[in-house]
Amino acid sequence: MLRRLGQVTTLLALIVVQLPMIVLMAVMILLSLALGMVFLFPPQVRVVRRLAELHRRLVRDWTDIKIEPPYLPAPPPPIPQSDGMYRSERTLYKTPRVPAWNNRWKWLVSDPATWRDTVWLVFDPPVKVALLPLLLLIPERGLRVYGHWCDILLGATAASRLAGQVSHLRRTRHLAADTQAAEMRRIERDLHDGTQARLVAIGMTLGAVEQLVDTDTNAAKALLAKARDASSETLTELRRVIRGIHPPVLAERGLGDAVRALAMDSPLQVTVEVDLRHRPEAPVEAAVYFAVSELLSNAARHGDAGTVTVDLSSNGPDLRVTVTDDGMGGADPAKGSGLAGIERRLAAFDGVLALNSPPGGPTTVTMNLPRALPQYWGGQWAGELPRLPRWKAVTVLILWATAWCPTFPQGIVAGVFKILGVEDKTWFLALYMPEAWQWPAIFGMITIGVIMHVMAIRIPAAHNRERFMEQATPFKPWCP
Repeated sequence: MLRRLGQVTTLLALIVVQLPMIVLMAVMILLSLALGMVFLFPPQVRVVRRLAELHRRLVRDWTDIKIEPPYLPAPPPPIPQSDGMYRSERTLYKTPRVPAWNNRWKWLVSDPATWRDTVWLVFDPPVKVALLPLLLLIPERGLRVYGHWCDILLGATAASRLAGQVSHLRRTRHLAADTQAAEMRRIERDLHDGTQARLVAIGMTLGAVEQLVDTDTNAAKALLAKARDASSETLTELRRVIRGIHPPVLAERGLGDAVRALAMDSPLQVTVEVDLRHRPEAPVEAAVYFAVSELLSNAARHGDAGTVTVDLSSNGPDLRVTVTDDGMGGADPAKGSGLAGIERRLAAFDGVLALNSPPGGPTTVTMNLPRALPQYWGGQWAGELPRLPRWKAVTVLILWATAWCPTFPQGIVAGVFKILGVEDKTWFLALYMPEAWQWPAIFGMITIGVIMHVMAIRIPAAHNRERFMEQATPFKPWCP
């Protein structure tokens, strides 16, 4: 209880920061837009965003409400033209400084979240004051109600989420394209240095056989035997290249058996544990297969490991892969150990890689690919979606049961009595206050009632939207 009261005190103390910030913000916006002092606009936006981010973090730490930042992705840095000049609309510049500033200015002004932050900053102190009784009497519930108020104006919108996804897809597309180009260069190098050289040697050997077949039969037979051995080695080399493109065992038997085949070919003692009820999509299987192959190769060549454990499991709809070796540790993606390439592979599927490799070992690499596993029949992901938590259901019930009181009898009806000059005050609390406080109390009651109605609608709507998004947007891997 004391901890909650301390949090409420911190929240109210921030009003001391917000009030002068509102005045400063109004002055800077006026100077920026009315008098042309546009250089003042970006700093005030940054300050307001930092204050909003502070409240998002406090709400996240004090409640279970996670408010996603709603800001549109920042513009990319200017790219020079073929002549080395930088273009900003119809003007050319020798340096990227002015085009970058113009792009940033347009981004801040055109981002709806900038103005939503402004509205939030203006109305947040009155909302805190209006919620003061609830914050003091029931701090935990009061903080949650305040968290939902912040989520209304400070949370991500559909447009910001879509813009973020587009930006993320653009980055992952470039990463996937780079990875594919690197794979094509590797295949070309293997064919050029290995298979092609062997085929040229076989052709030269057969040419020598043609010259010797009539004059030196024994030498011709020896060269034919040599050509036969070279063709066998070429076939082995070609099969190795094919396995590097897409192993047949992966397509025929699935990820689990393909990793077990890797374990059998590895010089290390590899234990493979598989707990997958469904096969991932083929591109995901290929990405995980080559990632595990790279990790086994690293453990053998760089880690001086003797044993390795590979665990393939599901975490609801997520695919989780853990590779642990008993090597010397000290793995670092920046040292060119292949981990950066694995990260690029996984990024195409929104996957992440976590590395724990202290000096002396052991090394543990965990790869997680969200929603990489197929859906169950009936439209449910692997793993049950959570229902509306009990505290949320109780909060919604309380809001619907009590929101009518401040909205109508204590707010609207009291206002009508005030306008008509009815002397019977009955049980309208605002009418018992001094004359100067009656209208503020009436408007305060109406505001509290409206907020309570909005919260009663917002809580289940947000929960249902999350469930809908999880069911209606199954994983579809990107293919170049």
